[in-house]
Amino acid sequence: MTVRIRVALVDDQALFRAGIRMLISSQADLDFVGEAGDGAEAVAMAAETEPDVILMDIRMPVMDGIEATQRILGAAQQRAGALPRVIVLTTFDLDEAAARAIRVGASGFVLKDADPEFLLAAIRTVNAGTSVIAASATRELFEHFNDRPSAGAEPEEFAALTPREREIFLLAAQGLSNAEIASSEFLSEATVKTHVSRILGKLGLRDRVQLVVYAFEHRLNG
Repeated sequence: MTVRIRVALVDDQALFRAGIRMLISSQADLDFVGEAGDGAEAVAMAAETEPDVILMDIRMPVMDGIEATQRILGAAQQRAGALPRVIVLTTFDLDEAAARAIRVGASGFVLKDADPEFLLAAIRTVNAGTSVIAASATRELFEHFNDRPSAGAEPEEFAALTPREREIFLLAAQGLSNAEIASSEFLSEATVKTHVSRILGKLGLRDRVQLVVYAFEHRLNG
C-alpha cells in the first residue's frame, strides 16, 4: 500500500500556489491538504489539516514564514502530535532569513525556481526524516561570504574538532553527500557517516542543513 504524504503550501502569490497545487495533486503518493496566503493563516491551516510536509515561503504579509514555522512546530509539540516537516521556499536574496528558518526548525530549503522534480523529491525526502538542501542553494549561500565581514575567532566548539573532522565539516558544508565525501577523501561511506555524526554532536547541531547554516553564519568556508 502506497504511503500518502499530506502536503500544505504557504505563499502569498495566488498564481504560484495554483501551480504548486496542480503539481502536488498530480502525484499518486501526495495529497494536497491545504494552503494559506500568509503566516497567520498558515498557523490555523496547519492546526486544522495536520500536514506531513509544509512548503513555506519566507517573506509574506501579516506574519512571515519564520515566525509561522516556529508557531506551527510549537503548537504541534504542545498537542504531542507528529511534527510537520517544513521546507523553506526561497529566492536566495533572503539568505539570512532562510538561515533563521532552519534554526527555528525548518527541515531544509529549496529555491523557488527549482525543477518540479527536485521539489517533489525534496518533499519525499523530508517526509522520510532526512533534511534537504539543494547543492545550487549551497553554492549561492557561500557566495555571500565575500560580502560579509570577517568572522574573528573560531567558535569554541569548532576549535574542538579534529583536523580530519574539520576537513569533512568543510566538505559537508558545501553540500557534498557522504558518498561524494568518501570518494574525495578515500574513505568508506560508513566512516564518513560516523565523522559527520560526531561533528554534529560536538557542534550541537541537529542535521546537515544546520551544519551548512552554522558554516555560513561563522564564515567557516575554508
